[in-house]
Amino acid sequence: MAVKARCNGLVLVVGLLASLAGCIDFERDQAAFCLRNPARCGEPPTQAADDAGVTGEEDAGIAADSGTPDAGGVDSGTPTDAGAQGEADAGSAVLRVVAGDGFGLELMKDGRVWAWGDNTFGQLGNGTTAHRLTPVQVPGLTGVAALAASDSHSLALKADGTVWAWGFNAIGQLGDGTTAHRLTPVQVQGLTGVAALATGQSHSLALKADGTVWAWGDNTFGQLGDGTTADRLTPVQVQGLTGVTVLAAGSSHSLALKADGSVWAWGFNAFGQLGDGTTADRLTPVQVPGLTGVAALATGQSHSLALKADGTVWAWGDNTDGQLGDGTTADRLTPVQVPGLTGVAALAAGRSHSLALKANSRVWAWGDNTYGQLGNGTRTQRLTPVQVQGLTGVASLAAGASLSLALKADGTTWRWGQLFRYINVPEPSQLTGSNHLAAGYSYSLALKEDGRVWAWGYSDSGQLGDGTRTQRLTPVQVPGLTGVAALAASYSHSLALKADGTVWAWGDNTDGQLGDGTRIQRLTPVQVPGLTGVAALAAGLSHSLALKADGTVWAWGDNGIGQLGDGTSAQRLTPVQVPGLTSVAALAAGRYHSLALKADGSVWAWGHNVYGQLGDGTNDPRLRPVQVQGLTGVAALAAGRFHSLALKADGRVWAWGDNGSGQLGDGTTADRLTPVLVQGLTGVAALAAGFSHSLAFKADGSVWAWGDNTYGQLGDGTRTQGLTPVQVQGLTGVAALAAGRAHSLALKADGSVWAWGEGDFGPLGLSCPPYALVPLQIR
Repeated sequence: MAVKARCNGLVLVVGLLASLAGCIDFERDQAAFCLRNPARCGEPPTQAADDAGVTGEEDAGIAADSGTPDAGGVDSGTPTDAGAQGEADAGSAVLRVVAGDGFGLELMKDGRVWAWGDNTFGQLGNGTTAHRLTPVQVPGLTGVAALAASDSHSLALKADGTVWAWGFNAIGQLGDGTTAHRLTPVQVQGLTGVAALATGQSHSLALKADGTVWAWGDNTFGQLGDGTTADRLTPVQVQGLTGVTVLAAGSSHSLALKADGSVWAWGFNAFGQLGDGTTADRLTPVQVPGLTGVAALATGQSHSLALKADGTVWAWGDNTDGQLGDGTTADRLTPVQVPGLTGVAALAAGRSHSLALKANSRVWAWGDNTYGQLGNGTRTQRLTPVQVQGLTGVASLAAGASLSLALKADGTTWRWGQLFRYINVPEPSQLTGSNHLAAGYSYSLALKEDGRVWAWGYSDSGQLGDGTRTQRLTPVQVPGLTGVAALAASYSHSLALKADGTVWAWGDNTDGQLGDGTRIQRLTPVQVPGLTGVAALAAGLSHSLALKADGTVWAWGDNGIGQLGDGTSAQRLTPVQVPGLTSVAALAAGRYHSLALKADGSVWAWGHNVYGQLGDGTNDPRLRPVQVQGLTGVAALAAGRFHSLALKADGRVWAWGDNGSGQLGDGTTADRLTPVLVQGLTGVAALAAGFSHSLAFKADGSVWAWGDNTYGQLGDGTRTQGLTPVQVQGLTGVAALAAGRAHSLALKADGSVWAWGEGDFGPLGLSCPPYALVPLQIR
């Protein structure tokens, strides 16, 4: 499709590449948003997108919201509602969720199965190989009681005891007697009376009601337990194993829990994952010594976990990334206790990370965190358990390779970590591979997957960070800045959060907004001293906010109207804690006001309030946080110059404050002192706010805008003010958004960056001001 954009009288024809075709974590705001706003993000049922023409896979990093951690796809460093019910009937709740490598399956209470994500080999079971952004029903599959998912194949156990399989089958892992891939479910031959399932990378296990175990598929390392290394295209019985109650399978090893609480293992053992004190592969089951009273099992790629009846967790095998949780990276050939972890009710394991669900319905995680799969708002490896942020009321867990899933008691599904996407090969661009965006007054920032930052636009105060005050019409790299996980941009200063939890700042420092203890303008990044353990950032006109992983908020810079929330109006040249504010999950900052989202879904605000942007029903400024009236169940925030936005877990958007340009989206231009519902907008996954315009990204990848449109910042091809949301033209497959004074940015799932609106000073990356009425790609 081609769209025309007028730019300073020149008509540009831009071909829009239909590139997104996979499963991304809409963990509400995608990769970068999750790290920037580590919040629980809800999502309503959404219809699956019809995506095709895919040629490759990219890590999805959060980035968080975003889901980023590796943001290639957009990893989400904190949980977000997967919207996993898809088109499922409202009355049919999710019973169980499982994760494969880049795809997920959900079992509904009515016995139907829904699937989303990678579908290269038909592992979604819907008769196609088209990747799916949102869940699609597996046709013809009913009466299902349990599921299992592997790298590229899926299994379903029906209530009648039969097993059905689909997806990759090169080694016979579907058990139908062939090596043909299957796009829809086929019955596993000769297998009845089955009670439970497990899948490894390319092998499958079934537990019969009589306590025997059957296996098929890849047997290179003896993982089928039949005393040979011969692959099996149909099920064979595991030798000498009876009285089994639970199964688990790693990449190439298998575990069984007997009714007497003992654990048995076989298959690949190079890392000691069989727990028998050796590294010798075993072709038949051997008992894991010294392990008794076990109630549940979980396996990663090459590590094993056991939950004892006393609520303690034991681990053994590969420990390269700390996935054993014992505070070291030393492999363990026999089980060791995960220290400090008690009261555990359930376990799950990804490739190199581990999850534990406590009896209090909270989740703890440890091990590899490259993609934010630990859900603590960082990408830092953890050698001991850390709590997953903002996630409560969890009923069960599942884990994919670098993805984590939680099913809450309310039937919603939440996911974080590596959220995969599939893309066509893009045209060359300096900004290809971006995973997070930030928009300042008249400049823009992009974070690439390699942790480097690029900037373009106005730089009168050095806000581009390239050591000059030179305006840039095309992106330039911010020198000396690596390992970045998230960004924030304001009027003339910029902030970067590194994966190590430190914060770096550059640009205008008139009011101490860089936090370095001075008022000296900085043309290149400087570290904010004394600030560590940070999980998210926000920036106002001349003030800055940081959310620590412990849920506390810190602020610095201009405080003339109380925007730092410390009870005073004194400027702060270094960070001070916002008193009385704990358990915070996300932040946003307007020109002179600040917002905080707590883990309980409530919103708190402080600072300037002339237009009612604090939402407390008054126009009075607040030097300390006050609760926004009547607003609960919030998943994400955004703040414009004098207006505020909140995204609820149900996918609807609420707005309050200045409405002179219709930026509240309620069909009027009346200011609102308390939140009002944005009209006609559902299924929203993320928000952004400019000076006087607002943006929303839907789970289907479409973008909607409302408010001021003087420079075309709504992207609908006109300059007509929008009092209710209008769709941005020709923009699909979007993964994240950002908004500046009067320009808008979108990051597509293919890593490309698109811009529209005001072009003066180069925030669009174009040498053709004054504006673009529809999105143009930044190159």
